[in-house]
Amino acid sequence: MGKLKEKVAIITGAGSGIGAAVSRLFVAEGASVTLVDQSEKGLADVASSLGQDVCCVTADVSTSEGAQSYVKKTMETFGKVDIFIANAGMIGPPFSVVDTPIELFDRVLAVNVRSIFLGLKSVIPEMTKSGGGSIVMTASTAALRGGSTMAPYVTSKHAVLGLMRAASSECALLNIRVNAVNPGPIATNMIEEISSARASAGGGVTPANVKQGIMARIPMQRYGQPEEVARMMLFLASEDASFCTGGYYVVDGGMTGGP
Repeated sequence: MGKLKEKVAIITGAGSGIGAAVSRLFVAEGASVTLVDQSEKGLADVASSLGQDVCCVTADVSTSEGAQSYVKKTMETFGKVDIFIANAGMIGPPFSVVDTPIELFDRVLAVNVRSIFLGLKSVIPEMTKSGGGSIVMTASTAALRGGSTMAPYVTSKHAVLGLMRAASSECALLNIRVNAVNPGPIATNMIEEISSARASAGGGVTPANVKQGIMARIPMQRYGQPEEVARMMLFLASEDASFCTGGYYVVDGGMTGGP
C-alpha cells in the first residue's frame, strides 16, 4: 500500500465505472484526488466514501473552461498535480457510417479526444512545475480493431493513441510519462448501454444475446471489472512504471489476441 503517497491526481469521468474504481484505488494508495465529472450526483456518491483528501469539480471536460476549472481547483486545493487520468468518454448509439448524425460524430470526438487535448494543455505546465509526473489516457480495444455501427467511437479511440504518442514524445524530457490503457468489455454502465442499444436496433436480438456474442470473443469468457483496469492505471501512475512511456496496455481478457 502507499504507492501514491503524497501524490496528487486528477481523474476525469470519476463519477462512475472505471473512473470511480481508479479514484477509490488511488485514495487507498495514498493519493489526494480531484474527481471530475459532468454528473454532480455521481461525484458526490463516489466522494462520500473517500475521506478528506478529495475535491470534486463538475465540468464539461470537452470545453477549455472545463479543463481549466479542474486544474485551477486542484492547484488551489493541493498545490500541485502529479498524475492525470484522462478517462472521461462516451460511445453513442449505433449507426452505420452513412446514417451517423454529424452532431453525434462531433460530440463523441469532443468528449473522447478534444477533452484529453484540452486537459494536456492545462495539466502539462503545472505538472512540469512539480518536476514531472504521469499521464494515463483511457483508450479502448476499439483503437486496435474496427467495429461496425460505432464509427465515431472507433475513430476517437484511434485518435487517443495518436495523441498519446505525440504527447509522450514531447513530454519525455520534462520527466512526464504518457501512456494509454486499452480496456476491452468492462462491466460498467457503458457496456450495458451498448447491449441495450444494439438490441433496440431490432432483429429479435436481446441484451442477453448481445452480451453472449461479446463474451464469445473473449478467451477468458467474462467481462472485466473496473478494478482490473484501475490496477493497470495504478501501475502506470506509480514509480513501478518509471521507464514506461509512449505505450498502450491492453486489459481485455485476451480479446485482441483471440480469433
